[in-house]
Amino acid sequence: MIDWKSLLGLRERWRSDGLTVVWTNGCFDLLHIGHIRSFEAAKRLGDVLVVGVNDDASARSLKGPGRPFTPAPERAEIVAALASVDHVVVFGELTPERVLKALKPDIHTKGADYAPPDGKPLPERGAVESYGGRIEFLPFVEEASTTSLAERIHAAMERSLIG
Repeated sequence: MIDWKSLLGLRERWRSDGLTVVWTNGCFDLLHIGHIRSFEAAKRLGDVLVVGVNDDASARSLKGPGRPFTPAPERAEIVAALASVDHVVVFGELTPERVLKALKPDIHTKGADYAPPDGKPLPERGAVESYGGRIEFLPFVEEASTTSLAERIHAAMERSLIG
């Protein structure tokens, strides 16, 4: 995990070295194969992959009561351990507009479930366009989600208590 001051200093060096910086973000609570494939696809788009992890308060606001299952420092450490991820930073907003404007990654990635014309709203589009960045949509693994994984765990626990 890296702090913002250090990350922004590195960003200046990457820019002067001509490296392409890719950003993706999320809660990453209960890491699953969809996350792994997205990180790998994002990394193939550039030289440096920076992952933003929502802090606990923003994850709770986004995902609801009882979430996140894992505290932000642990989620960040788990994500940082992946070979495709170069740096992880924790941020506290519900959407990444502010951090995108500060970091100015060349490419901002989102899952294909955000892709136009029928995708979910992408409030950070204006921020990315304001500094000349571009948005790339990553393949979405339909059967892989933290919510479905949590539901399967809950069902298995109920079965073990009943059986």
